[in-house]
Amino acid sequence: MSWSRVSWPWWVASMLGCPADDAAPSMGSSSDEGTTAAATTGSSSDATSSTTGEGTSLDDTGTDTGEPPLPEPLPPLEGVPTTVDAMIVPTHALESDPQLDPRIPGERTQLLDEGYGEHHDGPGEPIVPLTPDGSEPPAPGPAAALVSRFVHLADTQIADDESPLRVVLVDNPFIAGAFRPQETHGCQTTNAAVRTINAVHADAPLDFVVLGGDNADSAQANEVQWFLDILDGAPVVHCDSGQDDDPTPGEGNDPKDRFAPVGLDVPWIWVSGNHDVLVQGNFEIAGREETAVGSEVAGGGSTRDWSQPGGPVFQGPVVADEGRALVAGTSLLEQVAGSGDGHGITAEAIAAGRATYAWDVPGTALRMLVVDSAAATGGADGLVTDADVDGTIRPLLDAAEAEGKLVIVATHHASTSLGDGSGLGGDPVPGALDTADWQALLGEYPGVVAHLCGHSHEHRARFVQPMGTRGYWEVITSAIADWPHQLRIVEVHDQDNGWITITGIALDVADDDDPLAAEARALGILDFTSGWQFDGAGTPTDRNVQLWIPAP
Repeated sequence: MSWSRVSWPWWVASMLGCPADDAAPSMGSSSDEGTTAAATTGSSSDATSSTTGEGTSLDDTGTDTGEPPLPEPLPPLEGVPTTVDAMIVPTHALESDPQLDPRIPGERTQLLDEGYGEHHDGPGEPIVPLTPDGSEPPAPGPAAALVSRFVHLADTQIADDESPLRVVLVDNPFIAGAFRPQETHGCQTTNAAVRTINAVHADAPLDFVVLGGDNADSAQANEVQWFLDILDGAPVVHCDSGQDDDPTPGEGNDPKDRFAPVGLDVPWIWVSGNHDVLVQGNFEIAGREETAVGSEVAGGGSTRDWSQPGGPVFQGPVVADEGRALVAGTSLLEQVAGSGDGHGITAEAIAAGRATYAWDVPGTALRMLVVDSAAATGGADGLVTDADVDGTIRPLLDAAEAEGKLVIVATHHASTSLGDGSGLGGDPVPGALDTADWQALLGEYPGVVAHLCGHSHEHRARFVQPMGTRGYWEVITSAIADWPHQLRIVEVHDQDNGWITITGIALDVADDDDPLAAEARALGILDFTSGWQFDGAGTPTDRNVQLWIPAP
C-alpha cells in the first residue's frame, strides 16, 4: 500500500490536533501543473488600488502600478437548498483497502480520474424532533415565535500548506488530518461557505454567525489574517506564502492566485480552537517562533513544494516568510479584534489572552457565552480550569441568570473532549475540569439551553442531564475542512407552551459558478472515498434536528 511509506512512530498521530470526540471514528470507508514566480506574498492587497483602462492598477495617487487589476468577487448565489431538500452524496464506493496515496500528485490525479471525487444529489432528510425523554413533543402555543436565527461555522482550518512547521508525512489511512488533498483550496472553500451563508440570509434573515474554532490550522498570523479577510470582505486575499506560486499560469484559475472574497453580510463572533493557538493544534508556540518564519523545515517535518507540479511533499528548505509569525493568546485576540467590528472580543479577553466573553444577540433575550477551551500550554484536548470558572465563566453565567437571559454556550471542544492538558505537546494542569465537572457547571444554570461545539469534525446532538438538573443539549457541527463540508443553520424558538426549541439544519457549501470551490469539493470527497478520512456526517438524529427543552 502507498501509505506504508510513512515511517512515523505511532505517537506522532496526535500531532494532528483534532482527534475524534469520544474515541477515534473508524476510517471511512486535476492534475496540477505549475510554474513559479520569484516574489514574496501571503498578505491581502491594498484596498486603495483601482483599475486603469489598460487592465493594470492605479495606486491612491493615480499612478499606474503595472500590477494586474484587482479581481472581482463572485456574484451572489440565487438561493441554496438545505439538506432537508437534497444532500450531496459521493458517487464512488468507499475504499476499504486504500492503495493510492493522495499526497502524491500522480496518484491524486489517478484517484480523480477513477471517480473518487465525484458526487450526485441525493434525497433530503426531514427535521427530526427530539425531546429529553424521547416522548412526542407538545403542540406549539398560539404565539410561538422565533427568538433568533444564526449559523454555526466550524473548523475551516485554513492552512499555509507550505509552512516549515508541517508534518504532512504523518497522514495515512489510519491517522487523518496532517494532509488534506483539498487543503490548498481552504481559502476558496471558506469563501464559498461565506457565499452560501449570504444566500441563506437573503432568503430569511440571519442575526449572526458563531464560529466553532480551528479557524486557522497552525497558529500562524497569515492563516488567521486570510480567515479574517475572507469573512470581513477585504478587497483581495492572496493565500500563498514564501514564493509567489502560480500552479496554473494566469489569474484566478488556481488556489494560489489572488481573489476577492465576498465577505459576510451579517455579524460574526470569534471562537478559539486548539489549531488557532497551537502549532499543528498540539504544541505551544514558545520556542518555535524562529522556525515558523525561517527556511528550514522542523526536524522530522514535511511540507508542500509548490515550485513543482502538484505540490509534492518534501522536507525543505522553503522560502522564508515573516507572515508565518506565530500568534496565540493576546497577540491572536488583538489581531481578531483589530478586524471588522472586533467580532465579540473584549478588552478583558485580550488582557487575559483567552477568548471568553458574553455577546448579546441584538433585539433578543439570547446571550451567547463564548468560552475559550483551547489549552494554550499544549495538547489537542480542551482545557478549562477551576481558575477559568471562578474568574470568568461563573461570573458571566451568574450575570446572565440575573438578567433573565436565554444562554447558548459556544466552545471549540465538547464536554467529552475536555482533558487535563497532558496530551502530546502539553503537561498536566492543576484544577482541570473533566467531562462531568463541565456538564455539572452548565447544568446548574436553567437559562443554558444548548452548548455548541466543533473539534470532532462530526455532526452530533446529545441531551446532557447532570443529576438534579433540567439539562441542556450539546450540539457538534461537522467541519468545513473535511467531509461532509457542512455548516449548520440554527433557529431558536419560544414555542409559547413552556418549551424552547433549538432547530439545527445541516447545509452543504454551495459552489455554483465557483470552479475552485468545486475543485475543493472533489478533492474533499476523494479524501473520504479513498479511505484517508473518516465520515463526519453523523446520523440522521445528529444532522437535521429540532431539539426540545423546557423553558427556564
